[in-house]
Amino acid sequence: MNNKELREIRRRIQPGKNNITHIYGCYVNSATREVISSFDEPVNLLSEQEQLEYLKLLNKALSGGMGKNLWDLSFTTAQVRGSTEHQLLTQLRQSRLEDESLREKLCALLTESLSFEEKNYLILMAYDAYDVKAGKEDEDSADVFRYILCCVCPVATGKAELGYDHEDRRFHNAVISQMVTAPILGFMFPAFDDRSANIYGALLYSRNARENHSAFVSSVFNLPAPMTAAEEEDCFHQLLADASDSRCSFEVMQNLNQQLWDKIAAHKESRSPEVLSFSAHEMAEMLEDSGSPAEQAEAFVQRYEQRLGKDAQIVSTSICNSKKMTVETQQIKISLDPQFSHLIETRNENGRKYILIPADSGVEINGVPVEID
Repeated sequence: MNNKELREIRRRIQPGKNNITHIYGCYVNSATREVISSFDEPVNLLSEQEQLEYLKLLNKALSGGMGKNLWDLSFTTAQVRGSTEHQLLTQLRQSRLEDESLREKLCALLTESLSFEEKNYLILMAYDAYDVKAGKEDEDSADVFRYILCCVCPVATGKAELGYDHEDRRFHNAVISQMVTAPILGFMFPAFDDRSANIYGALLYSRNARENHSAFVSSVFNLPAPMTAAEEEDCFHQLLADASDSRCSFEVMQNLNQQLWDKIAAHKESRSPEVLSFSAHEMAEMLEDSGSPAEQAEAFVQRYEQRLGKDAQIVSTSICNSKKMTVETQQIKISLDPQFSHLIETRNENGRKYILIPADSGVEINGVPVEID
């Protein structure tokens, strides 16, 4: 899915803009993995505020950026043809989540793979039918995108506080409340690609960009969890170090990052809905353009494909911070706006290596303006 398609679906998960008729859920004891209660709430019987709160939680499961909080999951052809995991998701979608036994199967898979220590959690599910081309009344039309949305919300126990009792006109300890917090993870099935259903795909959400919920992905989708942005960044750095035998030059990295910043800026300017990402050969080309020897660029491609696969793409925002460049030594750390990265120079004086930064004006020490003689 791209960012434009994601925004299109997100706009639906609001009051009066969707065809969600029921909210389904179950409340789970995290310690025992037992379902405390299950419910089926007809939306038309909920108050406006309750509808809003449920939809806000479901909408959160589509928030964040692709490659950061959201990832595309891809089923194999064999899975789509006859796997139990794909069959369950398909049946849930076809039943519009109305089949209680199917919902219980999904909840069982979730409870087996989830643990939030002492926090109980709420599993929410909803089915929606989106008429992509307005005016079609046949829900089975190819122009209607039918999908299920599921999210898992930890339930926090509030602290006991003084509350006023109107009957005896005194303050007492208030009843400890159970508050549903924002989803920690969720998914949508199928994916919404080219404004239509892609049964070979699903969308995974994680509130924590550093957590890919591998047990959950394995249990529900029988797929390996996607790499998080942090894992992609670490992997990219290791691939560069291995390809250059841990001797990557300062100038090559400076030039490479400048190319990445330029491409990110151009992509943003183009307003393309696609996520900017690079293949192994595209990265190798940028390495050579940055001054890296051809043999190092080729070594990078080999290691990249061995580690990630020939068709793998690495997301630009995972490997390059478009707002800040950081240079570190064991003693200092320097951060600056990427547009001024060209000002940094290196020098070797009498056997010692230096990093040089122009300091003609605006120099401060602990907030105090100073002059350099």
